[in-house]
Amino acid sequence: MVIVAGFLGAGKTTLLNGLLYNNRGTRIGVVVNDFGAVNIDAMLVAGQVDAMVSVGSGCVCCAVDVAELDELFTRLTDPRAGIDVIVVEASGLAEPRNLVRMVVGSENPRIRYGGLLEVVDAAEFATTRDRHPELANHLRLADLVVLNKVDRLAAGDTARLRSEIATITGGAPVYATTRGRIDPGLLFDPRARDTPRIGEQLSLDELLHDHDAHPAGDEHRHLHDDYTSTVFTTATGLHPRRLIEFLENPPPGLFRAKGLVTFAVPEAERYVVHLVGRAITVEPARRSRSGDTELVLIGTGLDTGAALERLRATVHTGPEPLDEQEMLGIWRYVPAESTA
Repeated sequence: MVIVAGFLGAGKTTLLNGLLYNNRGTRIGVVVNDFGAVNIDAMLVAGQVDAMVSVGSGCVCCAVDVAELDELFTRLTDPRAGIDVIVVEASGLAEPRNLVRMVVGSENPRIRYGGLLEVVDAAEFATTRDRHPELANHLRLADLVVLNKVDRLAAGDTARLRSEIATITGGAPVYATTRGRIDPGLLFDPRARDTPRIGEQLSLDELLHDHDAHPAGDEHRHLHDDYTSTVFTTATGLHPRRLIEFLENPPPGLFRAKGLVTFAVPEAERYVVHLVGRAITVEPARRSRSGDTELVLIGTGLDTGAALERLRATVHTGPEPLDEQEMLGIWRYVPAESTA
């Protein structure tokens, strides 16, 4: 579940419309509190509360009050709904912090936190910050800052503004764009849906697909895109403590990481590792107790060479296997229900 926040005029609605109508096969549930600006003319619906409307692409658009979110999330995550990812517009529903807490603390096993996106109008950043001092707090909470309308900046100002925002956030990735365009692969795993695959979300096989493949002439690529990804693989077990250090202090620009990990600890299970922004989840890979480590890293402005070098340093090179106590850092991020 991805949360989108930002003040009036930043470009949230344009971003949402782009995700709804430019994705290729992914079924998206978009939750907003006002249909007014969302382009749903073809749905013949406007302004209802708690209305769920299907789009021709298989996406769903909903209008809700914040008190109804828990019930709505339950409905949208029902496998029969066939939704792959839910995008929630925070503005007007609740403070972003409250929505993040609701998602991260959800007991719904089908909900996984996909990050908080703070959309910022690059040309009006100083004015917006003066008018809304709370913007700085929103930026510090964000997992990804979407710096929109950079085409309205003078030459060189984009880099300066990105640096200023990075200072506020403490290093959250900043994605520079125009017209709210963002590569869906940065937020979730795009799906080529030849046949319906009801109830499946965030397929590892599809995440391991080459995210760097952007065909020439693709209308979604443009001058300001800087979405990058890379894959780390090794047949040697990792040192658990070193991997946790990498995940807790990720390289600049890293937004998402996901993959299967094998540790150099006797009898240790293989794990599925997820990182979104600052949120880490580790789950036993029930159907795979052995195999190579495969980690996909996705970010914006990410130095892939430096990131891979740090991951190579997590490989255990000693002659003896590690003690089971080295897994304590990993177990801290394993949900209780996964170990029951």
